[in-house]
Amino acid sequence: MSQLATVMGAAHRVLPTPAGRTHLVEMGSGPLVLLVHGFPEFWYSWRHQLPALAGAGYRAVAIDVRGYGRSAKPEDVAAYRMLDLIEDNVAVVRALGEETAVIVGHDWGSAIAANSALVRPDVFRAVGMLSVPYAPRGGPRPSEIFARMGPDRFYIDYFQERGRAEAEIEPDVRGWLAGIYAALSGDTMPPADAPDPHFVSPGGRLRDRFPAGRRPAWLGEDDLDVYAAEFERTGLRGALDRYRNMDRDWADLAAFDGAPITQPSLFAGGALDASTTWLMNAIEAYPVTLPGLAGSHILDGCGHWVQQERPERINELLLGWLADLS
Repeated sequence: MSQLATVMGAAHRVLPTPAGRTHLVEMGSGPLVLLVHGFPEFWYSWRHQLPALAGAGYRAVAIDVRGYGRSAKPEDVAAYRMLDLIEDNVAVVRALGEETAVIVGHDWGSAIAANSALVRPDVFRAVGMLSVPYAPRGGPRPSEIFARMGPDRFYIDYFQERGRAEAEIEPDVRGWLAGIYAALSGDTMPPADAPDPHFVSPGGRLRDRFPAGRRPAWLGEDDLDVYAAEFERTGLRGALDRYRNMDRDWADLAAFDGAPITQPSLFAGGALDASTTWLMNAIEAYPVTLPGLAGSHILDGCGHWVQQERPERINELLLGWLADLS
């Protein structure tokens, strides 16, 4: 791994989990805080939070979710279902010698963290969610919803066919990553009247709507080098297979239809992030769906990559919330 992907004082470990192995980066000692990244990222997206949490007296652990980085990448599409990812998280906590943890996630990691807390409240005593709000399982199958969002194809629907998105991304991983990071960042996203980068025109590619030649302020050239090198090494198949399990998750989690998460919780999202604006109904439902919510914070001028766009503010929110947990 590039020296750029190191955090001073952090230790890299590989632990046995149901995935086969889970790679993690660890800093500090104290109560365990498990950090779960989203797409298309890996543990490195928590580089600003690891030292802040460790310095405040926590054992901060950022994993590579199965399919990413140095963690296992099973071949079977169904191996990326939510229940399997939850069991990976439980196994990490146990392998670290802990009984419980606070879990914090961003993007897909937010959904993984929320469902980990929902399904295994005995292990995950509190949950923090960044960018993607908690919305209980319910309604039609996800594939039915996405198929009705045309005529342009919603990106999750576009990702469903194995190999299609991979063929778009992998010939130019660095350029594609730079494009999606810019498309969803508060300071570089396309104007409101431009074609929405979450959709694909008939016969087109997702990257056709990314802003050309723009790099967000939070993404240094060195940071982009780290992300590009990791995904050039691993490919995107495992990462994309998470999207290909949404109908399986809908079936697997039927027993939790409409269920609230009752543990202490925290949410923060960007005011310019579609994950926040499109799901405002979910945020407004928090008094029912997250009865243990300590705070819901919408950050002005911020896009999707909140802990990288606003690292100091996210650290402040996390540390204040963690200090209040009993």
